[in-house]
Amino acid sequence: MQFLIIAKDGTDKEALDRRMKVRKPHLEGVRKMRAQGEFIEGGAILDDEGKMIGSCMIVEFYSRETMEAWLRNDPYVTADVWREINIHPFKVATVN
Repeated sequence: MQFLIIAKDGTDKEALDRRMKVRKPHLEGVRKMRAQGEFIEGGAILDDEGKMIGSCMIVEFYSRETMEAWLRNDPYVTADVWREINIHPFKVATVN
């Protein structure tokens, strides 16, 4: 199943610092997911000044439960970066 994850960072003054402290391990995990076929696409959501304030990801897992198990252990979750997470079943369009 494919999922669209839209995750917003906290809005406190330490939010960007928390993100940057765990960005490297988060991206290392994304690279592993890409190699396993679980990560389709994603990136940072930016504010009008170009500052990272959240993330958007399209992922693919066997089930929602499997995806949620991964999500619980992502560094952006365990380090309290993402404060609001919305998950939607999704299907990437095939354009010929």
